[in-house]
Amino acid sequence: MQRDPIEQFRLEAVERANSYRNNKALQDAWQNFHEQIVKARYAYNFFWLGVPIIQSPQDLYAMQEIIWEVKPDLIIETGIAWGGSIIFSASMLSLLEICGKVKDGMVIGVDIDIRPHNKKHILAHPLGNKITMLEGSSIDREIIEKVSGLARSKKRVLVCLDSNHTHDHVLAELRAYAPLVSIGSYCIVDDTGVEDLPAGTAADRPWGKGNNPKTAVREFLKENNSFITDKVIDSKLIFTGSPDGYLKRIS
Repeated sequence: MQRDPIEQFRLEAVERANSYRNNKALQDAWQNFHEQIVKARYAYNFFWLGVPIIQSPQDLYAMQEIIWEVKPDLIIETGIAWGGSIIFSASMLSLLEICGKVKDGMVIGVDIDIRPHNKKHILAHPLGNKITMLEGSSIDREIIEKVSGLARSKKRVLVCLDSNHTHDHVLAELRAYAPLVSIGSYCIVDDTGVEDLPAGTAADRPWGKGNNPKTAVREFLKENNSFITDKVIDSKLIFTGSPDGYLKRIS
C-alpha cells in the first residue's frame, strides 16, 4: 500500500535531520553562532501577539509541532517574565480548540515574581482568560500542590521549565513536575545550551558551565527511565537554546 505523502515527507525530514549530527561544518557553525547570539541578546528581540517573548523563533516552531502532535489540554510553564511564552501556549491551545482537538485548554504560569505591569497586560490580553498565574517559587511545596491539583482534571499535560536555571533548581522542578506529564507528551527544559557555551559567558548569573539545566537533565535521566531525549528535534532545529532539553515521556 502506498504511504501517505505527508508521512513520507515526515520520514524524509527525520532522515535528513539525523544526518546533521555528523555534519561537523554545520555543528561548528552553530556553536560559533550560538556564542555570538547569546552575547547579542538575540532572544530578547521578539514578540508573540504583541507581548515580549524571550525565546528563539526556532524553539517556538518546535513547540508548535509538539503541541499539535501531543494535543494537550494543559500546559504548565515555570517562568513567566513578560508573558509572551504563556500567551503563545494559550494561542496554540485556542487553535486546538478551534480545530476540535481539545476542550477547555488551560495554561498555568508560575513565577517567583510576577511584576504588576506584566500581570496587568497578560490578564488584559484577549487570551488572558485561558491563563492561571501562580506567584511563588516553582519548587515550593504549596505551589507544586496547587499545580498538581489543577492538573488532575486534565487529560493531557505538557510541561515547560524556564525559571531559575541552576542545576539544583531545575532538578527539583523535574522531580516535581515531570510526573504530571502525560505519556507521549513532553517536559521541555529551556536553556540547556548554557552548558555548551564557554565558561564565563553567563558571568552575571548564578548558573553557568557545570551548573545549569543540561546538567540537571543528565542527572534526572539517570534516576528516571520514563523519559528519553528527543534527539530528532535537536537535529532538525540545529539552532536551539534547549539542546537535549526536549524530554519525551515514554512510560
